[in-house]
Amino acid sequence: MKLVVVSAGLSVPSSTRLLADRLAAAVGRQTSVEVEVVELRDLAVEIAHNFTNGFPGRALAAAQDAVTSADGLIVVTPVFSASYSGLFKSFFDVLDKDALEGKPVLIAATGGSARHSLVLEHALRPLFAYLRAVVVPTGVYAASEDWGAEGLDARIERAAGELTRLMTGLPKPRRPTDDLEVVPFAERLAALSPGGVRGGR
Repeated sequence: MKLVVVSAGLSVPSSTRLLADRLAAAVGRQTSVEVEVVELRDLAVEIAHNFTNGFPGRALAAAQDAVTSADGLIVVTPVFSASYSGLFKSFFDVLDKDALEGKPVLIAATGGSARHSLVLEHALRPLFAYLRAVVVPTGVYAASEDWGAEGLDARIERAAGELTRLMTGLPKPRRPTDDLEVVPFAERLAALSPGGVRGGR
């Protein structure tokens, strides 16, 4: 299976790319995948030219083909002005409108403050829902203070597991509570009262 990682990080090294790599590694621990990374920083000029002349350059066309043919995507953007970066949005603007239909996508973002964590829900999730992708339930946001802190690794593993199950068609893992017998509340009350359950509120 082919997993394509789209990273919109601008600096080198980049926390956005670091998060992307950790997510891809987590998927790789759960299933066998061929990983291809698309660095949007390297495609910025060709993306701009695509807007003005309507044709992708060679590198951009290869990235578009990679995304279109992928079995699953991990997309990671830094937060700018409380939303995804312009470069990130521009790349998906120049994709074919049907390229992501039905494709499993894991959304993630990085930012300087935890206050921007809702960017996943108010910006990224609606974007990929509009593109008719299948977005995994768990998005991963990493603020500066999250690196090395408790909780980030668990979110990465959970999101990677959800993407893996969508890519492979595996069923959701059973929880210990799945086999518990469900007893109606009225029966439980009747068992506690010698005279049974009486009317009233």
